[in-house]
Amino acid sequence: MWPLTVPPLLLLLLCSGLAGQTLFQSPEEGWQLYTSAQAPDGKCICTAVIPAQSTCSRDGRSRELRQLMEKVQNVSQSMEVLELRTYRDLQYVRSMETLMRSLDARLRAADGSLSAKSFQELKDRMSELLPLSSVLEQYKADARTIVRLREEVRNLSSSLAAIQEEMGAYGYEDLQQRVMALEARLHACAQKLGCGKLTGVSNPITIRAMGSRFGSWMTDTMAPSADSRVWYMDGYYKGRRVLEFRTLGDFIKGQNFIQHLLPQPWAGTGHVVYNGSLFYNKYQSNVVVKYHFRSRSVLVQRSLPGAGYNNTFPYSWGGFSDMDFMVDESGLWAVYTTNQNAGNIVVSRLDPHTLEVVRSWDTGYPKRSAGEAFMICGVLYVTNSHLAGAKVYFAYFTNTSSYEYTDVPFHNQYSHISMLDYNPRERALYTWNNGHQVLYNVTLFHVISTAGDP
Repeated sequence: MWPLTVPPLLLLLLCSGLAGQTLFQSPEEGWQLYTSAQAPDGKCICTAVIPAQSTCSRDGRSRELRQLMEKVQNVSQSMEVLELRTYRDLQYVRSMETLMRSLDARLRAADGSLSAKSFQELKDRMSELLPLSSVLEQYKADARTIVRLREEVRNLSSSLAAIQEEMGAYGYEDLQQRVMALEARLHACAQKLGCGKLTGVSNPITIRAMGSRFGSWMTDTMAPSADSRVWYMDGYYKGRRVLEFRTLGDFIKGQNFIQHLLPQPWAGTGHVVYNGSLFYNKYQSNVVVKYHFRSRSVLVQRSLPGAGYNNTFPYSWGGFSDMDFMVDESGLWAVYTTNQNAGNIVVSRLDPHTLEVVRSWDTGYPKRSAGEAFMICGVLYVTNSHLAGAKVYFAYFTNTSSYEYTDVPFHNQYSHISMLDYNPRERALYTWNNGHQVLYNVTLFHVISTAGDP
């Protein structure tokens, strides 16, 4: 609801002979006129009211501006996620630039003070790094682009706030175009700076040992950096209790949490928190449920056409893991399978607002042979086991509808993984491993174009 510039209209009128009756109601305007108790002079008091929601519903521009404001806020959140995700890359770029300058200074200052062999080694090292100079310049240019984008977001937010306050009738179309352009540029930045091919998974970092053998834990992939809440869901079926911890530190200590009781129980461990809502599979069904934490209500639920459920097509460990929801740099995904796909993994891109399937891919990989799976930059990565000795064995690329077999080591410290999800905000894998909540950092390889934006 947008705030009104005029307080709710309340008119007190005097009338006679009409106590306790509704006098007038206009269906076009939503006005209502009521009588109440009689005044001391014998006249009754009548009240005319305009409900606030009627004013809002009549104002189409108000709705449009609200939608624009929400888009700008989403862009702002995505900007923050992008900066968090690429911070380490930028630090690496800066250190490489410092190294190149140092080598260049040493070469210039050599002047015969080095042996021929040492001078040649230094020169060869400089030659190896020389091609990076154009890449470094492009990376710094991209960093400046992010700063400019942030400033444009701030200006747009101010403009929208001013229009919201005055409810004026100017500049909407121009603002809409600017928001759309910002979204497109942000997506291009994210693809160029933040995305790449998985080349390594770090050793595990154990955060806590809590709960049963199976479960899931996660943070919101779209939350700003100041929001470090952790959600915890113990068990793989019939559960309804979700614990929300204020920070990761509170989660580690087991303090400062609130409880959400879901209206429908969950199945499996493939849940995900995205932009303030929990997405999960309703028990004994192929229904996707979107539960909003702040309002404590289900915003939407929808069946995935043909999706198997109730241990029809689980991962190799079972546990009602037929449906697995994921979030990466490009949005919300569902991983499952159907009879029509002969039990092979299906990847579907979902609209996070309606839960409708935007597009689907048949990967050709049998789901019962997969230990777990996760999405990074539109690529589905599959482990070959949930037990010790697992590795990332298979990758499916949705942008080209192609696949390849991989061999990325994956240290399964506690020998039984029942949940594995990528968080693009932190560039880390969240894992539930035999009652332990574990993190892995990932290494992505990406080539930065030096020819400028396409």
